[in-house]
Amino acid sequence: MEINPKLLAPCGLYCGVCAILYATEDNNQKFKEGLVGVYKGILPNSESLTAEDIRCEGCLSEQPFFHCKACPIRECTSSKGYTGCHECDDFPCLYVEQFPIPVGKKVIMRAIPHWREVGTERFVEDEEARYLCPECGHKLFRGAKRCNQCKVEVQLD
Repeated sequence: MEINPKLLAPCGLYCGVCAILYATEDNNQKFKEGLVGVYKGILPNSESLTAEDIRCEGCLSEQPFFHCKACPIRECTSSKGYTGCHECDDFPCLYVEQFPIPVGKKVIMRAIPHWREVGTERFVEDEEARYLCPECGHKLFRGAKRCNQCKVEVQLD
């Protein structure tokens, strides 16, 4: 399996299943506008967030989402020389405890121990497999409540 290192967010929120990445890749304006409603006022410094700000090529790319660019978890792991929290004995730390998005924090708390246990390749395989519609197999994003293909409700996080 070919793993894109730009998508390996240090916090464990694998970018390959991120709604912001999907919206960027598809350049889906309606989806971007919906994501503004999810993140505006929730993330630090997001009061003036617009659909044009909903863009990302992966946490470790040259073009990360504005929140990821300033994320203290990303900075912390980098300063310690780690590729992610799965390498840190201090997990979960204050940065994880204060993560601003509840579903993100929940996923981090699930993902990091799993990443530690199975290694990077299996972690990525498992995250990609997790975010498939159980009914029709359509690719979903983290946080999805319903498959946009067959409309079945999902509870993946």
